Amino acid sequence: MPPEPPPAALRLTIDRDALATNWRALDGLSGTAAAGAAVKADAYGLGVAATVPTLWQAGCRDFFVAHWCEAAPVAARVPPASVAVLHGPLTPRDAHYARDLGVRPVINSLSQAQRWIEAGGGLCDLMVDTGINRLGLPMAALGDPLIAHLQIDVLLSHLASADEDSPLNAVQLARWQEARRHIAHRRASLANSAGIALGPDYHGDLTRPGIALYGGVPCAALEGKLAQVAMPEAALIQVRGLAPGDSVGYNATFTASRAMRVGVVSLGYADGYLRCWSGKGAMRGHGHDLPVLGRVSMDMTVIDLSTAPDLGEGDWVEVVYDLPRSAQLTGLSQYELLTGLGRRFAR
Repeated sequence: MPPEPPPAALRLTIDRDALATNWRALDGLSGTAAAGAAVKADAYGLGVAATVPTLWQAGCRDFFVAHWCEAAPVAARVPPASVAVLHGPLTPRDAHYARDLGVRPVINSLSQAQRWIEAGGGLCDLMVDTGINRLGLPMAALGDPLIAHLQIDVLLSHLASADEDSPLNAVQLARWQEARRHIAHRRASLANSAGIALGPDYHGDLTRPGIALYGGVPCAALEGKLAQVAMPEAALIQVRGLAPGDSVGYNATFTASRAMRVGVVSLGYADGYLRCWSGKGAMRGHGHDLPVLGRVSMDMTVIDLSTAPDLGEGDWVEVVYDLPRSAQLTGLSQYELLTGLGRRFAR
């Protein structure tokens, strides 16, 4: 067998206490509704191994993934019946897989409903499209006889503009309420993270926070109520000196105007630290702010160590990664900032 590789020079620290605190805060803001958790995309890039057990211990009892390949890792950590797969059964094999694993498919169309019934049926969720025009049963199909044959746990819809003061929110709310009157179901769910802040009318029986669980702040009403969960760190792999006139990195976009001490960290755009951080980002070590110099490359980023003479090769620095501020700085969404973090991070 090959030898065990050395530890990664990148690590992503997950603050499980902060994650649990965020879920409890969102559950409280959901009023009489219970808060579930969107854990698709490997819990927004943070890893289901760390996040799902923490959320379960905090009290979360409903988990949502997107792809069928995401279902088993979550179902291995919580009761399978608490897991719903948002993309639904595209093929008969998907439907049989859901039954065998014991998870709930989210039915998004009449063809998916037929597929689920032909596979033997059972408890499922139903997504109704109230205006986002992605997945979901059209409002015109609410009365189709096929829907009456479904055993629906959660009647879902998804808000398109919950993070904005948009008239579409009220339109979608009215359509969701109409769907609730027409379709038999056990529970109903409309609000995502930002939707929770729209108030009790939007809560139903179950809310589905995602980005806010992981420290994202999708709307002003949630500012100050959520803690940072993910802290990326990188190791210094080389320290070097620059003379006045020396340039740094591809295309020499930074030139030293004085003698400088700089460090190279093992982090780059292959790890999700994209070129939009070039000349804008910063890291922190031993209490010092360490600005990014020049262009971020695939596997390396150069930082200014002029104020940190105590940092040397092998030391770790924290990547400054507060989600709302990082989104403003880079132009990336808070979702992209999390889900883009690469597999080379030890989680």
